Amino acid sequence: MKKTLLILSCLTLAMASCGGDSSKTNEDSSAATESTTPAASSTPMLPGEKLIATSDCIGCHNKTQKVVGPAYVEVAKKYEMNDKNVDYLADKIISGGQGVWGEVPMTPHPTIAPDDAKEMARYILSLKE
Repeated sequence: MKKTLLILSCLTLAMASCGGDSSKTNEDSSAATESTTPAASSTPMLPGEKLIATSDCIGCHNKTQKVVGPAYVEVAKKYEMNDKNVDYLADKIISGGQGVWGEVPMTPHPTIAPDDAKEMARYILSLKE
């Protein structure tokens, strides 16, 4: 019973933080990004990084630390940078999924264009340490 409640709580948290009104989330994400980005940044954001920053991804993921889903650097450690993995991860971004990183499902993002999802995946895979 406790396990079921825990899973339901995690699912509710994931859905609440990753779903909802995308226009509001994009504004919130942009505001959060602007407040944490130094004013005189020495390196410009990569295209995939910009797409992630303006999406609801940051509700469930972080570059270096696990939130609801895995940290981007952990994903980069798991997958090599190649076209097959870029396509696979782009499909996961669009379709969602469950089971690869635990019981909490990843919310699908069907409104993200395939080319944008691939750009996001390339950025994530570029973080390999």
